[in-house]
Amino acid sequence: MTLHPMGGDPDRFGTEAFYASLGRAFVAMCAVVPFLFLIEALDQGLGFGLDLAVGIIPHRIQGLDGVFFSPFLHHGFEHLYSNSIPLILLGTFVLAAGVRRFLWSTLVIILISGLGVWFTGSPNSVVVGASGVIFGYLGLLLTRGIVERSWWNFAVVLLVGLLYGWQLLGILPTDERISWQGHLFGLLGGVVAAILFRRRRPYDPYGPYRVESTLPS
Repeated sequence: MTLHPMGGDPDRFGTEAFYASLGRAFVAMCAVVPFLFLIEALDQGLGFGLDLAVGIIPHRIQGLDGVFFSPFLHHGFEHLYSNSIPLILLGTFVLAAGVRRFLWSTLVIILISGLGVWFTGSPNSVVVGASGVIFGYLGLLLTRGIVERSWWNFAVVLLVGLLYGWQLLGILPTDERISWQGHLFGLLGGVVAAILFRRRRPYDPYGPYRVESTLPS
């Protein structure tokens, strides 16, 4: 465990270091969204056709590179608007736990979500959007709350559930225009990432026991 010079453990809810880490993560995630808007503006304004060029096309080799590129693309600004707030909210809490864990976790989520879509999606579709990553962050925070016994991760998931509970139905095949496969495999990717990159507690050789001397003091 590393203590932060600003006061306390940055992984412990309520400490000054925790709020400082959360603030930096929020600023960073707020900077990501304008980047996504810039990509969408360039795509539409200059007619790059990025959705077809580098989106996921299931079962086709030429659509496999979309596994990495599709989270940065969206089918119009309305699609991007709907993803922006949950991406900032969930991404902030994931990033606050550490940059390295955030990057590796995001990569695992992108891979599992993207490959899941490529293997199981309709070959007549092109899949783009960051929603797989969003569901991945949701699964990560929920699982992290279990494996790391972090109640505030549960609180974040509960908050998101209250705000966007209707969108959680996106893991079910309810609308053919929505890639429920990306949502479902993204959620599974988050579970895997939370387990792979969980914060391990320092080993205590005595466990719950204490050592007492039998010698008189």
